[in-house]
Amino acid sequence: MLTIVRPVFISCVLILCALPGLALANPEEPSPSQDVASSVWQVALDGSGHFTSIQEAIDQAVSGDTIMIKRGSYAEDVTVHSKEGLSIIGEGMDLVVLTGKKRVGTLHIGKWPYGATNVTIRDLSVVQHGGLGVGIFNGSGVRLTRIRVNGMVFSQQVQDVHLEDCVIGDSETTGVAFADSTGTLSGNLIYHNDHGVAIGGKSDVTLQRNVITRSLYEAVVMTDQSKARLIQNTLVQNGGGVAFQDDAQAEVQGNIISQSAVGFLFFPGSHTTLAFNALSGNQGNYVMTGDPPTPAPDRAGKTDVQFAPGFVNPENGDFRLQADSSMIQVGAFPYLGALPPISSNP
Repeated sequence: MLTIVRPVFISCVLILCALPGLALANPEEPSPSQDVASSVWQVALDGSGHFTSIQEAIDQAVSGDTIMIKRGSYAEDVTVHSKEGLSIIGEGMDLVVLTGKKRVGTLHIGKWPYGATNVTIRDLSVVQHGGLGVGIFNGSGVRLTRIRVNGMVFSQQVQDVHLEDCVIGDSETTGVAFADSTGTLSGNLIYHNDHGVAIGGKSDVTLQRNVITRSLYEAVVMTDQSKARLIQNTLVQNGGGVAFQDDAQAEVQGNIISQSAVGFLFFPGSHTTLAFNALSGNQGNYVMTGDPPTPAPDRAGKTDVQFAPGFVNPENGDFRLQADSSMIQVGAFPYLGALPPISSNP
């Protein structure tokens, strides 16, 4: 019996700041070497920077400024809105931790009806508050790089969202959710959520070289009129691989889907193009929803393969390919899945 669970999109907002560590001579003023239109502000809990609060630095900053955050745990709610070209840089993913304080959503980027444009946040961690880690609303060009998020990352009506090399997990609902947004997820680890990635509304999203594992339900679920491209992802040890619901449209190539109840779950109105995907160890590879669900071999990609991936150590979460893996040189892909094979040299 297959239970279809639809992701629940919640209205939230998000923001954040970050830092490395520069010691400026005068903590009251920007460095004289900085142009007035492009200042560098430092945040440090010990008082050695311009501010001890991330939010105070954001409020002071103007478009084009950079905020550097020194190591420490910051118990505050952070919101970035009405800024353009702002960079927030932490001293390190595990050195700067934003824990939130009172509201739902620790970091908000954008605030109705105000957005944020071309905002970059990197090298820090965000701990969820009220179930939401990061909320992105309105605006465009939001880029999160090397961010560790405990909880959900939620994007609504945002264009050109980029999540790169992030670690996102332990959400009580969905790891990353898109509602009427466009964006790209690349090189992320998304783990231990109800759903890994949920794409809804009229969203248009590219997922490339992500590892999504230990989702209670599907690694990726698409609903409504959403569109997506799934290229070279590793989806392993999830309740399901990818579910194409409603009128969803997807191009799916070069992925590894392994050790799930269902590899691909199709609704009748969905449209998919599948090629060079590897399916192994699933209870069913291609399934059409229904009561009961039925096999759908006609939906299979003609170039899909059903070989064991040959992971290095899947029991301990190492999903790199062994040097002799059958996932190497398949079609036009040098390897299938998110992670390159290990070297055959000692």
